Amino acid sequence: MAINSNALAGKAYVSVDGQTLMAAGAFEYSPSKVTRETLTGQDAVHGYSEKPIAGHISGTIRDSGDLSVAGLNTMTDVTVVLELANGKFVTGRNMWTVESQTSKSEDGTIEVKWEGPSVTEQ
Repeated sequence: MAINSNALAGKAYVSVDGQTLMAAGAFEYSPSKVTRETLTGQDAVHGYSEKPIAGHISGTIRDSGDLSVAGLNTMTDVTVVLELANGKFVTGRNMWTVESQTSKSEDGTIEVKWEGPSVTEQ
């Protein structure tokens, strides 16, 4: 799966536990570890609060003949790898699917989102 060294966006490849899925498009990821909220009072900005959040990898995959939509929903403790056109490898470990997965018959696409404690970029 060689990607052009001058490309910054466009192509992407995704796999789950080593099984390649058909990447239909619109993948995104977040390696963020925390979310912050500004705390203000009537007199001034007081600071912020910070809470941990799960990292995520999400996107649209194609419903190929050997893909089980029900199997997507049962995914827990999986490793998701996203290879981007800019040369980055995004890896999510110990991930699980969230939300409901629905296959659209018109174009055979499925929106899927994995969340977990560790999403890294290399």
